[in-house]
Amino acid sequence: MPQEPQAADPHAGHDMSAMAPAEQANPHAGHDMPASSPAQDPHAGHDMSAPSAGPPDVPTSADNPGRPPEDPVPAAALAGPVHAADLVFGAEAMARARRTLIAENGDIHTTAVIVDRLEAGSGDEEETWLWDIQGWTGGDINRFWWKAEGEGEFGGDLEEAEVQALYSRAVSPFWDVQAGVRQDFRPDGEDTTHLALGVQGLAPYWWEVDAAAFLSTDGDLTARVEAEYDQRITQRLILQPRIEFEASAGDIPELETGSGLTSVEAGLRLRYEFRKEFAPYVGVEWSRAFGDTADYIEAAGGETEETRLVVGLKAWF
Repeated sequence: MPQEPQAADPHAGHDMSAMAPAEQANPHAGHDMPASSPAQDPHAGHDMSAPSAGPPDVPTSADNPGRPPEDPVPAAALAGPVHAADLVFGAEAMARARRTLIAENGDIHTTAVIVDRLEAGSGDEEETWLWDIQGWTGGDINRFWWKAEGEGEFGGDLEEAEVQALYSRAVSPFWDVQAGVRQDFRPDGEDTTHLALGVQGLAPYWWEVDAAAFLSTDGDLTARVEAEYDQRITQRLILQPRIEFEASAGDIPELETGSGLTSVEAGLRLRYEFRKEFAPYVGVEWSRAFGDTADYIEAAGGETEETRLVVGLKAWF
């Protein structure tokens, strides 16, 4: 019996090599992959045996690698004179100019006159007038300071006047210590000379204060404190409260002054500044004497308490 032929292979004659499963490509093929190593220590190279005595080792902008490099200062830059202008204008001329600059900008000498009160008042059947003027000349630290004030009645004699000549020295940005002499003038001839010692300046909350003690040639010790404050209602309209205290360490019968608190004056003045240097005002002022001083005034037929309407001028130049 003849042998049965084998079934024909349907893929015979076909190249099946392309159909074979290909090995998946390695995405890291061709890359150098060294053996894995432990993470790098951020403190490598630092001595951690003891805490640093200096500043902490924190990177700053100077350690920024992107910071533009800075070249060292050329030696020629420090080889010339201290002031380069000396090469152009001459050392002598520039030294003179620098002295002028210091004098005009750091050692300025000024002079001022302040008319604090120039006023007329109307009280109980009495028309009065007074002046209160002061000024200075000098620099920021040392000054010659003068003060003058007086009062009287219209149609009558001068009641009293005084002039002070003071050396003033700044001891802080807002306070001066002042020392000098005060001379009183009175129509009865009881003129008196005093030594004066006080302070003047700007207290907290913008109160302008002038306080002084006076020792007369007769050994009488008195004191005075004045304080005033500018309350701006508008840029030109200003309300100024003002208060003044006077005291004495002992009785001074010839001056009708008793020991202790002798008098108080308190007032309100409303001024309008047409210019900073020119400001008329109107106001009201109350005054009262105390203690033995009031007794002296009553014995002489005077009033111990008074209220006045005032009109005046504040100016400076």
